[in-house]
Amino acid sequence: MVRLFILLAAVQLVLFVLSLISCLSAARVRNAPRPVWVLVILLIPVLGPLAYFVWGRPLPAPEEGTVPRRRRAPAAPDDDPDFLRSVDTEQSRREREMLAQWEKDINNHEEPDKP
Repeated sequence: MVRLFILLAAVQLVLFVLSLISCLSAARVRNAPRPVWVLVILLIPVLGPLAYFVWGRPLPAPEEGTVPRRRRAPAAPDDDPDFLRSVDTEQSRREREMLAQWEKDINNHEEPDKP
């Protein structure tokens, strides 16, 4: 029984050290700020490091030659609300300019016809 306790304590210590080093050395962490993950790792003995490895650890970089995954990005430009908004404003501006030009052309053509 003592051997099992020593083994579990060693596993917990290794998990604690690895998760703390991983958290502090990672460029970014997921789902929470880094100080929150450090507190979770420090204050919750076994579940904190496990939670960090499951939910907080950054995703691995895509390997060379593979297609990188895009997360939460629109699949096509017509699905992107910012793009649609810019197209709408640009198109509206062009249509207003075209309408003003047509009105000017119509007014210029009508004036010589007046007696």
